[in-house]
Amino acid sequence: MSDHTTTDWSLIPGSPEEIEHARARCRKLVARRALMSAGTSAIPIPGIDLMSDVGLLSMLINDINHEFGLTPEQIEKLNPQFKLMAYRVAIGMGGMLVGKLVTRELIIHLLKRSGVKLATKQVARVVPLAGQAVAAALGYAVFRQIGNQHVNACAAVAQELITIRPS
Repeated sequence: MSDHTTTDWSLIPGSPEEIEHARARCRKLVARRALMSAGTSAIPIPGIDLMSDVGLLSMLINDINHEFGLTPEQIEKLNPQFKLMAYRVAIGMGGMLVGKLVTRELIIHLLKRSGVKLATKQVARVVPLAGQAVAAALGYAVFRQIGNQHVNACAAVAQELITIRPS
């Protein structure tokens, strides 16, 4: 068992300013990956966008978790009390991906929660050109929404951890 003296606090942003910098970096990353998702959504081949989104979201979630010091490996290095606090705050924020090993099934479940938008995207792509534009716009919106929600959840967990961090 580790105590607060063995917890590696350098992995987690140590101040509100560092959290805001991490949040800004992650939002830029979300926007870039959402554009990639939108580009794939415009391709009129059924299923290719979903497979692309699964891969892109998986990498994005891992990158965001890492930026905030909240990958499963990083959380394992925390004192058990702080580890429990991190998971408790993540669950309270609806951050079901904070500190978790991101699997294909977990990402698909998350995308299914955005079901109406995804169904609309699939139907819209059948209509030439205009439908592909709608599919791309919806793909961008869904991807960006999921990514930014995760950024906010990670920032909230990091903020909570710095408030309980020993001096």
